[in-house]
Amino acid sequence: MHNAYFHYDQPKNEPVLGYAPKSAERIALQKALAEMKSATRDIPMYINGKEVRSGDKHEIRPPHETGHLLGHYHAGTADHVKQAIDAALAARENWAAMPWEHRAGIFLKAAELLATKYRFKMNAATMLGQSKNAYQAEIDSACELIDFLRFNVHFLSKIYNEQPISTPAFHNRMEYRPLEGFVLAVTPFNFTAIGGNLPTAPAMCGNVVVWKPANTQIYSASVFMEILVEAGLPAGVINLVYPPGPVIGDVCFEHPDFAGVHFTGSTGVFQTMWKNIGTNIAKYKSYPRIVGETGGKDFVMVHPSADVDAVAANLARGAFEYQGQKCSAASRAYLPSNIADAIKTKLVAELKTMKMGPVDDFTNFINAVIDEKAFNSITKYIDGVKNSNGQASILYGGSYDKSKGWFIEPTVIEAKSTDYVTLCEEIFGPVLTIYTYDADKWMDILDTVDHTSGYALTGAIFAQDREAIEYMTRKLVNAAGNFYINDKPTGAVVGQQPFGGARASGTNDKAGSLLNLYRWLSARTIKETYVPVTNYRYPFHQAD
Repeated sequence: MHNAYFHYDQPKNEPVLGYAPKSAERIALQKALAEMKSATRDIPMYINGKEVRSGDKHEIRPPHETGHLLGHYHAGTADHVKQAIDAALAARENWAAMPWEHRAGIFLKAAELLATKYRFKMNAATMLGQSKNAYQAEIDSACELIDFLRFNVHFLSKIYNEQPISTPAFHNRMEYRPLEGFVLAVTPFNFTAIGGNLPTAPAMCGNVVVWKPANTQIYSASVFMEILVEAGLPAGVINLVYPPGPVIGDVCFEHPDFAGVHFTGSTGVFQTMWKNIGTNIAKYKSYPRIVGETGGKDFVMVHPSADVDAVAANLARGAFEYQGQKCSAASRAYLPSNIADAIKTKLVAELKTMKMGPVDDFTNFINAVIDEKAFNSITKYIDGVKNSNGQASILYGGSYDKSKGWFIEPTVIEAKSTDYVTLCEEIFGPVLTIYTYDADKWMDILDTVDHTSGYALTGAIFAQDREAIEYMTRKLVNAAGNFYINDKPTGAVVGQQPFGGARASGTNDKAGSLLNLYRWLSARTIKETYVPVTNYRYPFHQAD
C-alpha cells in the first residue's frame, strides 16, 4: 500500500580507513587475508538464486603469488547463459512491480553489509585476486562500491520525483519504467566497484540482469554476490555467469528480449559489441541501450608556471598506483623545458622509494599486473624502447620478473618525438612516457595533447598562471570527460566527479550520477483529464 512519498537524502561519501600500523582495521584486514589465503574456494555461478557448478573448473591464483592456489571457478557455457536469461525474464514482472522503497532497501542493506560485516573480506578478496594494496582495495571495493549503492538510491529517488506540469483541469505524471527485456552487464578486472555497479545500477531501476565479470575478477565478484543474496535480492534479478566473452555475446545479442548492455572494458570489444547489436537490430523488441566506458591514453599537461613538487608527486601517484591499471591512469606527460629536469629528478627520487612485492606486506606500494597476457603486452613496449635506436630511452625502471608473480618495475620512458608509440597507444600498466617541449611554445603543444590519442577519458593540467589554466581548460574542452586542474587524472569519487569519457573512451554516461541511471529507464507520460470534452467543436470555427 503506497500512502506516502519516500525520500532518500544525499549520503556522505564512505570514509576511507587508513590501515595504519596496529590500527583495528589493519589487524582485521590482515586476519581476513590470512583466512582467505588458507582456504581453497570453490566458486559457483549464480542463476535464478541457485549456486550452479558446471564441473569445468579453472584455477584462480594471486597475480603477485602465482604459486599459491586461491580456488577454482566453474566456467559457463551457452546453455548457462540461456538459463540466466530465462531466469531474468521470469523474475522481471515481479521485480519491476516491487515498490521502489523495497528495491531501495535491498541495495542500502547491501551497502551497510559491505561497510561493516563484509568490508575486510571484500577488501581481502580484491587484494588477493586483483593484486591491490590495502589502500587501493579500500578506496575501490569498500568505499566506492558503498558510495555507488547509496548515491544511486538517492539519485534514482530524485529522478522519480521529477514530474511534469499539471493544471486544475488535468493531471500529468511520469512513470519511469525499467527496460523491456534483460540487461547484460560486462565488467572489468581492475575495479571491484565497477564490477558491482554495472549490474546493480540497472537492477535498482527495476531491470533484470545477466552479469559476466572478467575471469580475473571472479574471486571478488562472487563475494559481492554473497552480499546481494544476504541483502535480500530476489532470485533471478541478477544472474552471475562465467562463460567466454564471445559466447555470452553470441547468445545475448541474438535474443529478442535483449534490452541493453552496461560495459566497461576495451574499445575493440565494445566496438564489436556495437556492430553485432546493429546487425541484429531488427530482432529486438526495443532499441537496446548501449552504455560503455572503454580505454584511455590519459595526459598530464604541465605549464611552465607549474609547481615542480606537485607535478612530480601527482605523476608518481597518477601513473603508478595500482600498477597503472586504471583506465584513468596518467600515461603521457608533457613537460616544459624550463622545469623538465627538475620534475624528472624529483620523480625519479620518488620512484626509488617505492617498494614492490605481494599485497600482504603493507609496505609495498607496487604489486603485480593482473596476468601473463598483460605482463607480455606491457613488457613488449618496454623492450621496444630498448631497441628503438634512440627514438626513446628509459629514464627509470624497465625491469620485470615473472618468477613469482607478474611484476613490472615502475617505468618512465622519455620520448624524442610526439608520435612515439608509447605516447600514442594504450599500455595499461606501470609505464609513463614523458615528452619535453619548448616552454615558450606551450600553446602549440596543446594541439598535440588533444589529437595524439583517439581517447578522451581523463586528463590533467598543472599551472599556477590562472590565465593559462583558463586557456588550457578551453582549448582541451573535448580531450577528456574528466578534467583535473593541479591534480592527478585518477581517483574520481562518486557524487563528486561523475566518471566517463567520450571519443574512443565510451559513451560518457557518467557512472556515479543521475545521467547513468536515466539510461536504464523508459519513461511513460500519463495524462488524466478530470472532465473530458463531450463534442469536437472549438469556438474559433463558429460562424459570426
